[in-house]
Amino acid sequence: MLHYQNRINSFLSKQIEASSNENSRLKQSMQYSLLSGGKRIRPLLVYATAESLKINLDTADYIAAAIEMIHAYSLIHDDLPAMDNDDLRRGKATNHIKFDEATAILAGDALQSLAYETLANTPADAPNVVAMIAKLAQLSGIVGMAGGQSLDLMAENKNIGMADLQKIHAAKTGALLQACVQLTTELKNNLADDCKIKYHLFAEHLGVAFQIVDDILDVTQDTETLGKPANSDTKNKKATYPSLLGLQNAKDQADHHINKAYHLLENIEFNTDMLKQLTALILQRNH
Repeated sequence: MLHYQNRINSFLSKQIEASSNENSRLKQSMQYSLLSGGKRIRPLLVYATAESLKINLDTADYIAAAIEMIHAYSLIHDDLPAMDNDDLRRGKATNHIKFDEATAILAGDALQSLAYETLANTPADAPNVVAMIAKLAQLSGIVGMAGGQSLDLMAENKNIGMADLQKIHAAKTGALLQACVQLTTELKNNLADDCKIKYHLFAEHLGVAFQIVDDILDVTQDTETLGKPANSDTKNKKATYPSLLGLQNAKDQADHHINKAYHLLENIEFNTDMLKQLTALILQRNH
């Protein structure tokens, strides 16, 4: 996986460097969050899907970068005082602490714009590019990530059920993970509908498992290991899988969705070895 992480880091660096000739405070703020490391799970998922479908990685780079830019912007905004009010991300000061609130907001805005500019430059057939832009806009907007973040904020200090929790996380976290697979499958012309559905369902189960593991880590790992404040969900009085199900039942649910994801991959006619490796990585991660 390190090869792919290095690949996306290099591509992201080139994209943001080319975004402006001036080394402004805003550009520095964008670079600070976008290039601060991280596991790069979303780009890895794009590359793994591309490898499975034998899509040129020089094309997949643009999808991977666009989605990671959307992810970075969401983290900057999520950490703001008006949202989760966190001061640590990936072991470093959050963007608004390092710079200031106004710059952090603008950095998020600019990264979102750069994401769509990057995606629009994907070297692929125009109808496919348009379809990818529309899908990313949908999955990061009101019915996807942004809508999920809004529901998450509204649910603080409230007793919500499992159905509501699943709805929140499917939008807030799952939608962008699904985008990694859905956008990449748009580049495979003549891909059978039933095969495309298997890829998409795989991404849904992976997204649920990812969020459950994230919730578990929040209550089982310390701040140094996580690189962000531990027990932040408890601090913000948010419902989580462990708080609703108990820790062991939450782990069982993560295993359930991982097994569903594996089963779908087993029934895809293309080589899914890298997708299986990534699925295992998500289940076994400790931060």
